[in-house]
Amino acid sequence: MNRLPGWLRQHIVALRGLLIFTVITGIAYPVVMWGVAQVAFHNQANGSLVSYHGRVVGSSLLCQEFVDAKGNPLPQYFQPRPSAAVNSTVKTDYGCDPLFSNGSQLGPTNPVLIKDIKTRQQQIAAFDHVKISQIPADAVTASASGLDPAISPQNAAIQVNRVAAARHVSPAAVRALVAQFTQGRTLGFLGEPRVNVLTLNIALDQKYPFQG
Repeated sequence: MNRLPGWLRQHIVALRGLLIFTVITGIAYPVVMWGVAQVAFHNQANGSLVSYHGRVVGSSLLCQEFVDAKGNPLPQYFQPRPSAAVNSTVKTDYGCDPLFSNGSQLGPTNPVLIKDIKTRQQQIAAFDHVKISQIPADAVTASASGLDPAISPQNAAIQVNRVAAARHVSPAAVRALVAQFTQGRTLGFLGEPRVNVLTLNIALDQKYPFQG
């Protein structure tokens, strides 16, 4: 190799380095991390999928719309936050589409956002039979990703009576279920208390099936 021109030796050394680091960082490291994730965090590594009656119905990390074929919210279910993650080319896409994760991109003083909030307030007030002053911010604003799977306990609270009436059970029973599925702050100080809408709605179907 010493008989080779200097420029060629440099290229051979560089190629060796490229191959070594490709194997280490492009193959070995990802395989080790994948193995650790599968062993230590199997559910999370595979999308935190949620099953019901043996069928995958969603992910606990992603919001899901509970609407009819026309996009109207179903009264027997707790409703998630508004979602801007919508494929506008599909008429039946009403939000929570993971392929179109997105916020509204509207600032707090934007007249379009202000109008949307007021419209949502009126809709929720009529749907849940509550005063506008009782409606929390997360009920009328989308998250930055548009895929927030949780709502605030305050948001869940204003929906209790409507869900209970639709399922013909007492508000106290539904309220107790909400309390059961309310998660505290992560590590005791990160974030805010929250309620996962998908897991709560599944629990509702299991304990208080909707009769129609």
